[in-house]
Amino acid sequence: MKKIFNEVRRLPEFGKDFKKLAKRFKTLDDDIETFINKQLKLTHKLGIDNKGVVHISELGIEIPKIYKAKKFACKALKGRGGMSGIRIIYAYYESEDVIEFIEIYFKGDKANEDKKRIIKYYS
Repeated sequence: MKKIFNEVRRLPEFGKDFKKLAKRFKTLDDDIETFINKQLKLTHKLGIDNKGVVHISELGIEIPKIYKAKKFACKALKGRGGMSGIRIIYAYYESEDVIEFIEIYFKGDKANEDKKRIIKYYS
């Protein structure tokens, strides 16, 4: 399969979040691959806005741009489609073409992203 981005990396905390969620949602590994190949490609490579990803602008961080993905299809959450309730926070370094996953969470567990974590790494 052709690489879409130069690099896709994960912060250590993202890895911990992911591991915890993957125990509950067994399809998460495949789901994140699909997310990269479909949603992120649509948004950042094809410039198509399907309202699945929103730029978090109130953080005061210019580079990289920080995004929240609201459309994340999780096969383990049958019947919910793209509105599974799983949220992914990530940074996109446009000039280097790098995606960096910051946080993943289930909306049923917490309402919003960890702004402290984002600011710790990006300001």
